[in-house]
Amino acid sequence: MTVTSPHAPLPVEPPTGCPFDPPAEFGRMRIEEPVKKISLPDGSWAWLVTRYADIRAILGDTRFSSDTLTPGYPLSGMTGGATTENRGFIRMDPPEHTRLRRMVTREFMVKKVEALRPEIQRITDELCDAMQTARLSGAESVDLVEALALPVPSLVISLLLGVPYEDHALFQGLTGKLLSRTIPKAEADAAREELRAYLDRLVTAKEANPGDDILSRLIVEQQQAGEISHDDVIGFAALLLVAGHETTANMIGLTALSMMGEPGTAQQLREDPSLIRGAVEELLRFHSIIRNGPRRAATEDIEIGGQLIRAGEGVVVAVPSANRDAETFENPDKLDVRRPNSQHHVAFGYGIHQCLGQALARVELQVVLATLLRRFPTMRPAVPIETIPFRTDMAIYGCHELPVTW
Repeated sequence: MTVTSPHAPLPVEPPTGCPFDPPAEFGRMRIEEPVKKISLPDGSWAWLVTRYADIRAILGDTRFSSDTLTPGYPLSGMTGGATTENRGFIRMDPPEHTRLRRMVTREFMVKKVEALRPEIQRITDELCDAMQTARLSGAESVDLVEALALPVPSLVISLLLGVPYEDHALFQGLTGKLLSRTIPKAEADAAREELRAYLDRLVTAKEANPGDDILSRLIVEQQQAGEISHDDVIGFAALLLVAGHETTANMIGLTALSMMGEPGTAQQLREDPSLIRGAVEELLRFHSIIRNGPRRAATEDIEIGGQLIRAGEGVVVAVPSANRDAETFENPDKLDVRRPNSQHHVAFGYGIHQCLGQALARVELQVVLATLLRRFPTMRPAVPIETIPFRTDMAIYGCHELPVTW
């Protein structure tokens, strides 16, 4: 889809003022242009959809393809081009998507994830101990991203996948390049190849000596039975490793910053810990860290929000806009941990491609939020909020750094 007339780019920057808010332009679009043509960095165009009801309709309709090989699919830096190697099962359609997703679904079922809660609590407590030690040793502040937000999900996903945690700096650095909206394409492609090479070595080692982890079980139960290939296991590893730490890490940072700015809400949660689960749902709705997707391509002519989207045209759904839609969420720009329908958010997507690891993310966020509130009741930002480096340059929103003190 080559641009034949100028269109506005996808809004991604938060407005001047509250860094938690999505682009103000979304509010106008929901009323005036709920399905609007936008230009993409590669010179193509796509439809941007901003209303909650329309976005749920698209994500729940298999006539909108998730496959990057589908004509019209709106590519981004993360997809790395329309190639088979870069797809992964989240960028496939049924029946292949269904077959591959089923192989790992059991690893992330609620009951299995809940069994991890004590281990996640142990990891969180140890990291909080280290933060406390740093302050007692004279540190004026602690970077909450480096000290807690990144290590919690990184340690957990490394444990589940059987990835040596000592390699975390490598995979976090490469992931950061893949999620950047500003680095040159050649650098992103090089990072993608380096990550693939690392995971190739890891999977090869597990083929020779399987352990008790998700990747080893995929090798023993699926690869050795001829159901998937060596490259398929690498694809699983890349998806679960990247998605398993970046998203939750950024939600932890924003969650902590929200609580520091809302002392009354924080006190409510301390006094009534039964509100924690609902608070996490509300925080997921409120922050909506996926700022430029998901993406789809229409395989048939379909009308959405009064606009005909033709087969071969791409669609970008604005999750932050959906989660701030006043037609679904009353007073949507207010963080309300008692909101009765916060769980209806689409922060994890919707339909058959809904986030596989959402149960794990929920438990991690619940544990970290409750622990921070209990152990650091006086925690506050160590710098003015306007100097905190927010991730406006990344596909996943959050904080690059979050200096805190108490």
